[in-house]
Amino acid sequence: MNTDHDSELNESESDDGVTAVRRAMRILAAFGVEDACLSLAELSRRTDCHRSTVLRLARTLAMDDYLAQRPDGTWRLARAAGWLGACYQATFNVLEVVQPVLHDLSAATGESATFYVREGKQRVCIARVEGPKSIRHHVRVGAGLPLNLGSPGRVLLAFSGESGEPYESIRRAGYMMSLGEREAEVSSISAPVYGLNWSLVGAICISGPISRLNEQVLLGHKEAILGAASQLSRSMMGVGQPRRALGSK
Repeated sequence: MNTDHDSELNESESDDGVTAVRRAMRILAAFGVEDACLSLAELSRRTDCHRSTVLRLARTLAMDDYLAQRPDGTWRLARAAGWLGACYQATFNVLEVVQPVLHDLSAATGESATFYVREGKQRVCIARVEGPKSIRHHVRVGAGLPLNLGSPGRVLLAFSGESGEPYESIRRAGYMMSLGEREAEVSSISAPVYGLNWSLVGAICISGPISRLNEQVLLGHKEAILGAASQLSRSMMGVGQPRRALGSK
């Protein structure tokens, strides 16, 4: 009995199975919130798989109601895919997703990182990680602060559709810096976080004393804050990659 040969066959079969599953998941992930249906050619392009492979996997997914083929030959997500999405939303814990991103952002910048949501005419701190430096800006979880003062509130207003300046400029930039606007000795930089269907969920920011976080330093942290906002938005949406720039409407 050739055990080495059998082992190689089993490993090969296992690898093929894993590859097929991953390709099938890529087909499901190819759909965006604006895609009511996709052609076989478009699915092939988005997944970088041959059309015959996509067709075989799509038909397999359709057997269990994850995909459905329309009369015109295009494909759409079906009942089972919707049920998975509903289960994800029902069991989703925002803090479990937000807190690790805040920890990473604070570690990367050396400053306090905070996540705010809008409640009426206020922004409310729902999660925060204090920075490692002894001199820092303090905000307690649960605190309500003005929307129209400070970069997190301005970002929430801008991406809620507030008209005029500075909101038009904030939307074009995709982020905002604030120096001494709400508190004379505090500066911050913030970016929007999106959820399912590109609905605004909140704003993520770093903040600290203006003596340390001047405009040049804040600009140096721009990529870190935009990266954290993008990562958090992908987690909120439950998708692998965002389908448009976070600064767009």
